[in-house]
Amino acid sequence: MKYEKLFTPGKLGSMTVKNRIVMPPMGTGMAAADGEANDQIIRYYEERAKGGVGMIITEITRVDEEYGWGLARQLAVTKPGMINGLQKLVDTVHKYGTKILIQLHHPGREGHARLNPGKAQIIAPSAFTTPRCDEMPRELTIDEIKAVIAKYITGAVVAKNSGADGVEIHAAHGYFINQWLSPFSNRRTDEYGGSFENRMRFITEVIYGIRKFCGPDFYIGVRLSVDEMIGDQGLTIKDGVEIAKYLEKIGVNHIHCSVAIYESGYNIIPAYVFPQAPWKQLTKAIKDAVNIPVISINNIKEPAVAEQLLQEGICDFVAVGRGQLADPEWANKARRGDDMAIRKCIGCCRCIDSISYGKHMECSINPRLGRELELQKPEKVGGGRTVAVIGGGPAGMQAAKVLAQKEYKVVLFESNPYLGGALYLASKNVLKEKLGWLIDTMAYELDQLGVEVRLSTTATVESVKALNPCGVFVCCGGTHIEPKIPGIDSAKVVRVKDYLEKGVEVGKRVAVIGSGATGIETAATLATRGHEVTVIEMLPKIGTGILDRILGVLVARLNKMGVKLMPGHKLTAITDTGITVQKMDDGSSLDMEFDSVLLALGIAPQTQYAEEFAANFENAYIIGDTVKSATALEAIKVGNDYAWVFEG
Repeated sequence: MKYEKLFTPGKLGSMTVKNRIVMPPMGTGMAAADGEANDQIIRYYEERAKGGVGMIITEITRVDEEYGWGLARQLAVTKPGMINGLQKLVDTVHKYGTKILIQLHHPGREGHARLNPGKAQIIAPSAFTTPRCDEMPRELTIDEIKAVIAKYITGAVVAKNSGADGVEIHAAHGYFINQWLSPFSNRRTDEYGGSFENRMRFITEVIYGIRKFCGPDFYIGVRLSVDEMIGDQGLTIKDGVEIAKYLEKIGVNHIHCSVAIYESGYNIIPAYVFPQAPWKQLTKAIKDAVNIPVISINNIKEPAVAEQLLQEGICDFVAVGRGQLADPEWANKARRGDDMAIRKCIGCCRCIDSISYGKHMECSINPRLGRELELQKPEKVGGGRTVAVIGGGPAGMQAAKVLAQKEYKVVLFESNPYLGGALYLASKNVLKEKLGWLIDTMAYELDQLGVEVRLSTTATVESVKALNPCGVFVCCGGTHIEPKIPGIDSAKVVRVKDYLEKGVEVGKRVAVIGSGATGIETAATLATRGHEVTVIEMLPKIGTGILDRILGVLVARLNKMGVKLMPGHKLTAITDTGITVQKMDDGSSLDMEFDSVLLALGIAPQTQYAEEFAANFENAYIIGDTVKSATALEAIKVGNDYAWVFEG
């Protein structure tokens, strides 16, 4: 077996887990409005169990109806009425030999009153705000503390009665129990604050209470931010080691290592700029300090990285989270050693962004995430009839995949000598190799399904008519926008496509025009290669359209590299010495000296080209950047959905 350690059974307490892969808790937004496990969330977890994972730990599961809502829709264990739905979930997961723990969660000061019934004020060990958590919580009295402890115990009893294999207590990421452990968030002077012993009192009483009501052998794990990553004002790895040793002493069955709190939140769900296994030394410190099993999150995308962590003794089990959102068959494909078949997480953070706005979780590269009930298996209705797909970008590749699964004969035309479209160009920037993984995997899928791919071939109405297709999917993408300004034909001007695809040289001082994703990422690439870079953006804000959590990381990175950012400036001319820009606030002009001007102004739809096909074919579908500029999520989703319902 290619990954021997990864697929060796392991022990967690008295449980034998069939492999070392754990699906960690991730909020989904899929549960029923009251917190019950409904058919959708059960199907979501079933796909990952069927996909081969050894153990699932459920999403943040609410223990407090009054003050403890972490999402608008999340699982709950607040009353006996929740048992029935959880029982169905547990039984479904168990069919595949997969273990399941219910994670007990309370947001505390990291919650929002607007989510609580009656907009009840959020609660915490201590009442204070920070720039990141700017909603004032109410400090709990001793009697109120005891009442919340009882809610955790009730949650564990509900979980046990549902048939779950145990519970995991969420004591990470700055949530409620983490707040009691840390001197940053626990500023009390009574028996629940101050000394190490006092700060451990809340979690100790929760654990002892669960043992009392669920029995001495009931499985209890703890997820812990072993380093809050805010310096000495919070928990450091030294503190994390001491807490882990203490938890082992009081009978906890595993430590699930994580990092950070909301104030250092970019580390909790790492964006694409993070390497794999960035915190393995933190995990190793915990592993060396305790004798109970250690589960590690470590931004794992590839099975080889998971195997290496296990082989090096960094941890006992690996937590593969976003990887199993992107591909629910991650574990089975790894077991077969078929790494190329895994749609590996690209670190775009669309998953967390979607639930932040009250939607169910979505994934840029898995259009079925959150829709597993709706989109189960494509119906095989093709009967060998031909469908033409014009364009090999993400929309076209996904449409071709689904059409082939429906047993259509698919012919895909791509004018470039490569697949991937805009993703291919983006993958050429530094730290964007994950997009290359996606393109390679999607191409592999098409090959396995027998799709005929015609590279370096521009589709025409005549060449497509020659196929006598029953349908035509026009996914040809867009053309790069160029402003009609003086000097646009200057030798100083370089198109971003030519720089990324052909390696066209640029001078020392470069003005990047446009601060969309391509512009910002290309600016970082240029800076990495030693160029002096300035980003010019007409809009008042850099990076409009980029997710905030991604943009924050990108801007910090650009600032560190000395890239100058100039929002609110419009390019009006290319001059002999550089550029002229107009300040948007007062209309004044500014001349700036540059050796090269790189255009990254976005994509305009190829409307005329697409309309030729729409006029000549009855079943013609125009999608992706061909209609309007689209993200990878939007392109793959629309390509998937149009192909899913197609019955030409």
